[in-house]
Amino acid sequence: MPWQALLNRHDRLPAHPDLGEGFALLQHKLGAVTPFELAVVGGRLMATPGLAFLVGYQAALRMLWPSAPLSLGALCATEQRSLRVADMQTRLIDLRVSGRKDFVTAGDAADWLLIAARSEEPGEVPRLSLAVVYPDEPGVRLEKLPAIPLMPDISHGRLFLDGAQCELLAGDGWDAYVKPFRTLEDIYVLSAMTAWLYGVGHDSDWPQSLQLRLLALLAGCAEASRQAPNNPAGHVVLGGLFAQFDGLKAEVDQALAEGPPHWAAMWQRDQAVMDLAAGARGKRLAKALAGSSLD
Repeated sequence: MPWQALLNRHDRLPAHPDLGEGFALLQHKLGAVTPFELAVVGGRLMATPGLAFLVGYQAALRMLWPSAPLSLGALCATEQRSLRVADMQTRLIDLRVSGRKDFVTAGDAADWLLIAARSEEPGEVPRLSLAVVYPDEPGVRLEKLPAIPLMPDISHGRLFLDGAQCELLAGDGWDAYVKPFRTLEDIYVLSAMTAWLYGVGHDSDWPQSLQLRLLALLAGCAEASRQAPNNPAGHVVLGGLFAQFDGLKAEVDQALAEGPPHWAAMWQRDQAVMDLAAGARGKRLAKALAGSSLD
């Protein structure tokens, strides 16, 4: 990553009421960038932690599907709070998909949706495929859900599919997409949120040592982004980065408390998003550490 693009950046984009248009404005400002640059420089430019999270999420989607459209997208996998393949009821039959997804990040603003759908024949072991669906097609309905206290500026929706026409992505839906996305999202959301904090610290004149350690954390994120999401060594590196992030919390909270109160209020409200996937991340780390020199 060209680090001067972050170090020399002093501006910030205002929050846009339309998430899709706001993301388009960000892309226009950044031009052609890698997913990591999108997460880091984009996260730095965002007005809120929620918007930084959304940028990291979009960067992870582009690692998952490099041919993704430039516009805002969403991965739709969870059903009844479960990601287990056997628990999913959404079905793919003859390039048409039917079912329901309960929690779609920024779904009402998305221009394209990646749908995890069961595709095995009757009597076979449950198997997933990943289908691409566009919200304006017949048989697709998105219901915007009420805002939640965590990141209230990022909408969430419920998706209903009734014989919606779709395109298929190559590869197994679980092994090639849903499972690796967990790791990709961790990497790119951590990158975006750390970049947001770095930007706040720069603008608020935080102690130089704290700003430098946030930069060092981003350098570690750059290395993690170069690892395959199924690489156990990469999970160990990522575990170290989250440990480093956790180790900065007390100093970050103190610096925020001594600066402009609106930054502190935003972070106090939204920082729990970093802990939502801690359980799954801990299991991946434990598995990766088993038998290693760090075990």
